Amino acid sequence: MAFGGTALAQEPTPTPPPASSTSESPPADAVPVSGSLNNGGERLSDVDVRAVDASGEEVARTTSADGGRWTLELSPGSYTFEVDAETLPDGVSVQGEVQRDVAAGRANTVIFSFGEARTATEVPFYEKFIRTTVDGLRFGLVIALAAVGLSLIFGTTGLTNFAHGELVTLGAVAAWVFNVSMGIQLIWATILAVIVGVAIGWLNNAGIWRPLRKRKTGLIAQLVVSIGLAIALRYLILIFFSDRAEPFDDYQAQTQNEWGPLAITNVNLACIVISIVVLVGVAIMLQRTRIGKAMRAVADNRDLAASSGINVERVVTFVWCMGGGLAALGGVLFGLSELGGRVQWEMGFKLLLLMFAGITLGGLGTAYGALLGCVIVGLLVQWSTMIINPDLKYIGGLLVLILILVVRPQGILGSRQRIG
Repeated sequence: MAFGGTALAQEPTPTPPPASSTSESPPADAVPVSGSLNNGGERLSDVDVRAVDASGEEVARTTSADGGRWTLELSPGSYTFEVDAETLPDGVSVQGEVQRDVAAGRANTVIFSFGEARTATEVPFYEKFIRTTVDGLRFGLVIALAAVGLSLIFGTTGLTNFAHGELVTLGAVAAWVFNVSMGIQLIWATILAVIVGVAIGWLNNAGIWRPLRKRKTGLIAQLVVSIGLAIALRYLILIFFSDRAEPFDDYQAQTQNEWGPLAITNVNLACIVISIVVLVGVAIMLQRTRIGKAMRAVADNRDLAASSGINVERVVTFVWCMGGGLAALGGVLFGLSELGGRVQWEMGFKLLLLMFAGITLGGLGTAYGALLGCVIVGLLVQWSTMIINPDLKYIGGLLVLILILVVRPQGILGSRQRIG
């Protein structure tokens, strides 16, 4: 068509969106929904993920990038998320769809499970008992790993540190930041988190507890300070982290390995092995090294150890650093094995009661008592799930704490002289 001798050019046809992005432009109120496709540790790229609304209509679709990460932009609402099975690699299958409410102002994460879906079968009692016992052993070892530092801190300083649970949470959060935000593989992220835990332990002692000890502050006042510190740290984590459970990028959707009556995932098996190796290493350090002997001497009699030439403050600093590192490692293993590979802002607070129950049962101030007591508590907690609702299993830790304080307050390996 010409007007005044000049032809009007037609508007160019819009270029269709690439296959790896959503089919339409995101709505104005869109919020991100993301996830990571992992099949037993193998990250799945070039796999289509789509979102379907309540009417059954597909509203968005994307393709996972390298590393299995994917993101969709959706308006707040309820959606069903599906993986296109035709885009999965050969031999990989997905266990159905995931329904999720998407809301603004929070992290919207979707996790798919891969592998054949299990059918409900009747498990014999003896087999269920064996599996529960193994799970209790795993849980008790993780509690012990986090609680050994708490017990040694009490033994060397007399402080009942209620902020120790937050050291557990900070270790798990640090590993999550390294793993998810920085893209570091979880094994290396855990090592870095342990280093962060050591640094936090050192800062705790240098910035708070050493000045209080120099001022001859009483243990009751220090206990109150630890409670205030725990509350402050807990809500600082809530502010800067998230109020929802956030998953690690690695080792999601694990499948169980079955050996007769035993059934355990690779992650839980690794948690048991790592916990045993670390705890054996701590025991060897306490028995065979100079610093270990100095720690036991300070725990037995602080004044006598100082008069024998032991630098008590150096020993206490080492205990705080070791306690922070062990708490950080325990936090990562607790998130992986007990929380389904996720990190929660109050996970350490939930574990604190069980740590106190374990070290009270084993004997306050003794590393070996903490190990024994925590393993017993872990077994009792998991065995209780065969009788009561699993959501109430942590109540067993409180019952153990009450019974031990009534019947034998010094614990299994403790002595009346230490308590009195």
